[in-house]
Amino acid sequence: MKTYATFRELQNDLQHGTITCHELVQYHLNNIKSKAHLNAFLSVFETEALERAAAVDKKIKEGKAGKLAGLVVGIKDVLAYKDHPLQASSRVLDGFISQFNATAVQRLIDEDAIIIGRQNCDEFAMGSSNENSAFGPVLNEADNTRVPGGSSGGSAVAVQADMCQVSLGSDTGGSVRQPAAFCGLVGLKPTYSRISRFGLVAYGSSFDCIGIFGKSVEDVALVLEVIAGGDDADSTVSHKPVPAYTQELTNTNGKAYKVAYVREIDSSEGLQPEIRDAIKNKIAQIKAAGHSVDVIDFPLQEYVLPTYYILATAEASSNLSRYDGVRYGYRSSNVSDLHSLYKKSRSEGFGKEVQRRILLGTFVLSASYYDAYYTKAQKVRRIIREKTKEILNQYDFIVMPITPTTAFKLGEHTDNPLEMYLADLFSVQANVAGVPAIAIPCGNDKQGLPIGLQVIADDFEESKLLHFSNALTNMN
Repeated sequence: MKTYATFRELQNDLQHGTITCHELVQYHLNNIKSKAHLNAFLSVFETEALERAAAVDKKIKEGKAGKLAGLVVGIKDVLAYKDHPLQASSRVLDGFISQFNATAVQRLIDEDAIIIGRQNCDEFAMGSSNENSAFGPVLNEADNTRVPGGSSGGSAVAVQADMCQVSLGSDTGGSVRQPAAFCGLVGLKPTYSRISRFGLVAYGSSFDCIGIFGKSVEDVALVLEVIAGGDDADSTVSHKPVPAYTQELTNTNGKAYKVAYVREIDSSEGLQPEIRDAIKNKIAQIKAAGHSVDVIDFPLQEYVLPTYYILATAEASSNLSRYDGVRYGYRSSNVSDLHSLYKKSRSEGFGKEVQRRILLGTFVLSASYYDAYYTKAQKVRRIIREKTKEILNQYDFIVMPITPTTAFKLGEHTDNPLEMYLADLFSVQANVAGVPAIAIPCGNDKQGLPIGLQVIADDFEESKLLHFSNALTNMN
C-alpha cells in the first residue's frame, strides 16, 4: 500500500475512491499478523474492524462520513471499550469486560474512526520499558533486542510498525512521550484536564492524561481536536472551548517565538552525547529560523523526580485498593477466609512492579510518615508548578530532552528499579506541573535508534505547541 505522510492525504484518496477503508484495515491487519512477535496487541478486533470499515466506506460514498472516517486507531489496554476486554495488562483483571466506552474512545467512534485492537502496556501503566506487562514485553521494531519505552509501549510500536495510523495511550509521568522518543514518533501529553479521563483506568489521578501517538503533528492535532473538551462524566475535565488545532498548524503569521532550553542539555553527565548533539543542532535551527533562544536554569530539577514518585505511588496505592478479588477480575482459589482472599488475590494478581509501588505509596501515606513525605511532596509540587509557569510567562516554550538515552536493551534495568525510574528524569516535570508537552523525532544515534525532542508549553496552549512542533519537524 502507498505510504501516506498524513491522514489528510489518505482521506483524500478515500474520498476519490483510490483506496477503501476495507483495504486499509486489511493492510493493517496483515501487518499485525506478520509482526506479531513485537507483542504490541493483546486483542485484535478483526471481524468487527472489517465490518466497521465497510460501513464507513458506505458513509463516504453517501457524503455522510465523520471527520475521522478511515482513521485506524489502536487503544492502550487502560481505556474502556464497551463489550471488549479491559485488563491494564494485569492478571488481577482477568476476564473483565468493559461495560461502557471511555469518553475519548466514544468521540473517536462518533467521527467514524475504526478501532482495530487493544494494545499491550506496562501493568496499570507503571513502567518505563513495557517489560512489566503480565503478557510479556513489547519489542521495539527499530531493534528487537531493545525496549519500546513505557508504559504505552504497545501503542507506540503499533504506530511505528504500521499496525494502525494512530494510537491512544496514557501519560502519567512520560508514558506517551518516552515511547514516542524511543520509536521515532510524535507523542502528545496535553494539559491536565484537556481530555476527559472517564473510562481511563486510574494510576495517579492527579497526573494521568490520555495522550496521542502519530507519525505527524497534523494527525495528532486532528485527533486532539476530536477527543478534547468538556464531559459531564468527569468532574475534573476542563470546559474551555476546544480550538481548531489543525487550522492553527497552517497559520503563517511568521511570529518569532521565545524559546528556553535547560542548561542540563550542556551539563548533564547522564545525557547520551548523541542526544545532546541532536538537540543542540535543533536549537541552532530554531535560532536560524528567527526565534530567540536562551539557556535557563531550573533550580528544582533534582526534586521533580522524587516528588513525582512519592505522589504518584500514593495515588496508586489508593486507586488500586479496589482490586480485591471479590467483585471482579482475578480471585485466588487457595483461600481459607476473607483476609486470605484479599491477600492472596492481590499478591498473585499484581506483578512485582505494581506491588512495589503500592507498598511505597502505602508507606508514604501511613500516619507516621504522611507529613514527612506526602504533605511535603504536595508543597514541593506546587512550587515546581509555580516555577515552571514563571518560565513559561517569560518564554513561549521550554525545550529539553525526553530521555537521558535512546532505547535501552531488554532486561538492562529490570534488576535495579532506581535505574529504571531515572529514565523518567526529563519527562515527569510536565506531569508534576500539569502543563502540555510533546515529543517529536530529532534524528537517530549511531546505532540508528530514534532520538526525541521534548517541547513544553503553558496551560491550554496546545495550539501554539502544535504549530511550533509542526514547524520543527519540517526544519532540515
